[in-house]
Amino acid sequence: MPADDQERSYGRLTAPRVTAELTEQSIICLPVGSLEQHGPHLPLNTDTVIAERFAARLATHVADRHDLWVVPTVPYGLSPEHAWSPGTITLTIPLYVSLIEALVAEYLRATPARTVLLVNGHGGNKGVLEALVHQLQRTHSVATCVVNPGSLAAGQLSDAGAFPEVHAGIRETSLMLALAPDYVRLDLLPNDALPSSSQQEAEVQRLVFGRGATWPWSSDNPAISAHGVIGGDPHQATAAHGQELVTAALNVCTDILGRLVPPPD
Repeated sequence: MPADDQERSYGRLTAPRVTAELTEQSIICLPVGSLEQHGPHLPLNTDTVIAERFAARLATHVADRHDLWVVPTVPYGLSPEHAWSPGTITLTIPLYVSLIEALVAEYLRATPARTVLLVNGHGGNKGVLEALVHQLQRTHSVATCVVNPGSLAAGQLSDAGAFPEVHAGIRETSLMLALAPDYVRLDLLPNDALPSSSQQEAEVQRLVFGRGATWPWSSDNPAISAHGVIGGDPHQATAAHGQELVTAALNVCTDILGRLVPPPD
């Protein structure tokens, strides 16, 4: 990670500098990820790397208007859909909620900051975090929201390829090529076909994206996945597309922070 992306690292402060650097206008930025299979070509900590490195870039991107400090990343999340795979570690919902709430409470106790931004790198955390921010606001009187960089970017740009992007496909691989290219091993990805048929696409829409019913889908289901990948062929991923996604998400997050932390009167 470039040195300038670490300048807003909370963990690098000395204790006396916390009260010297942070004020009530400061923003605690907590990246949250996961440790789970991401196909043969991406590491287990892909979501953690994306959340952490995006948060660091965001702190630099908004440094002229927001005092944002990136705290150490939570590297575990809710990953039951990948529990079939060696290496995946998943927390229970009560433990995860307790962990995030305890961390937020501690940062509010230990600093003068009264704003918390959660940067989420893992889609499986999203539903619980959406409910949790309401609880955090009520319990701790904190200004807070959660952002999902991959989803923010997808809302601004069209993904390469037509197959729905869920996990370890073109979008996520492109993000990793832009943020941590040394972690990507496309040479380990088999050349045989990934899901691409209209029937498979319909099944992804039903199991993963359908709003009328929620299903406990799994990334080893051959009806929607191959090699743990649910999305377009990662061979089509590029660092340029990843950088487009990062830039789009940074720009949207700038607007979000403007709403989360209105300028002082």
